[in-house]
Amino acid sequence: MFALVQDGSITKMLSGRRGLTIGENQYPGSIFTIWSESDRNAIGIYKVIWDNTNKKNQEWYINGAVSYAFADGKVTASYASATAKPHADTTWTQADSDNGLLPANKSVGDVKSEGLKTQLIRMVKGQAEGELKRTDWYIIRKADAGTSVPSAITNHRAAVRTKCAEMETSITNASNTAALETLYTYVNTADEGDPVVMERPIGRIPRLET
Repeated sequence: MFALVQDGSITKMLSGRRGLTIGENQYPGSIFTIWSESDRNAIGIYKVIWDNTNKKNQEWYINGAVSYAFADGKVTASYASATAKPHADTTWTQADSDNGLLPANKSVGDVKSEGLKTQLIRMVKGQAEGELKRTDWYIIRKADAGTSVPSAITNHRAAVRTKCAEMETSITNASNTAALETLYTYVNTADEGDPVVMERPIGRIPRLET
């Protein structure tokens, strides 16, 4: 992305994919790929430099609007402060009802918008369900034919349920969005000098090795 600067102010944002006219002069799109930065600057075109100081992971935050500024011979794009996505559900309130905003099929206290916790717990349950389905046939065979379920399968299914419950508890106990992000952020858990081992605090649903 580029910007056209005239009289010290940004007058137009440029994609850098097509030519343009500045005053009485026409320039081909190749100026964005062939020309040096100093040559572009000489006619008022500057490559945009991104300042990601305020940018955060979009999985957990809504990033602020982008603004552009020209100073010290550079055009900089920067984000306004990010807003954390709600970690808890929001519900319909009595005020919503009084103001006529409550849908006909909803009651005060019903969920209006799901928070991250609800979404993450549903995801964890789905992962556990998917893993258990891989060995459901052992359970069905036992019910149909009486064939014993191998202990390794029984132990694995129990481990899946246990880990699922642990992950749900960790999510539920997270105090805010930042705490949820920490649960899912991979860190190196290896001792110094050992190979890098990236793990996340919340862990993951165990998978049966086949």
